[in-house]
Amino acid sequence: MDMNLDREAAILQTVLFLESEPLDIAALSRLSGLGKDVAEAALERLRELMAAPHCGLEPTQMGGGWMLVPKRELWESLKERYGRKNEQRLSRAALETLSIVAYSQPITRSEVEAIRGVSADNMIRFLLDKEFIREVGKKDAPGKPTQYGTTKEFLKFFRLSSIAELPKLDDLERERFELDGEE
Repeated sequence: MDMNLDREAAILQTVLFLESEPLDIAALSRLSGLGKDVAEAALERLRELMAAPHCGLEPTQMGGGWMLVPKRELWESLKERYGRKNEQRLSRAALETLSIVAYSQPITRSEVEAIRGVSADNMIRFLLDKEFIREVGKKDAPGKPTQYGTTKEFLKFFRLSSIAELPKLDDLERERFELDGEE
């Protein structure tokens, strides 16, 4: 494909600016009216154009799609002012519960409680309301308890493209997320 894709890149930039959720290539193609191959090439062109030092945003893959986000190096100096709103929404207990779900998923409420040592009802309900976790199935155990896992909203909030990008745990930290009796 040997064409100037600046106009198509500008169209994708506009779509990404106007949308608040991550968009995959199929959605970008549909919303922009560009063919899938052209959308992929235009996205690559947009990434090249926005890599310039004078651009403050960059297209980034997160939560299963693409979004326009502040460049990481710029965000570090701005998050004190603009990141606080999001950071204040999660209490220490919510972050602890969310990290247990993220590192141990799928996991039941009672398993979260066994790890935390306190009731998790309110935190589970809060994280469900925030759409950071969701029901992912039922455990094959008496009573068929609900199992929870993280969502695309979780990935988006923490600027991750997949759960595999979570920081790795050392042995001591990993033990913290294990239930007694697990190997």
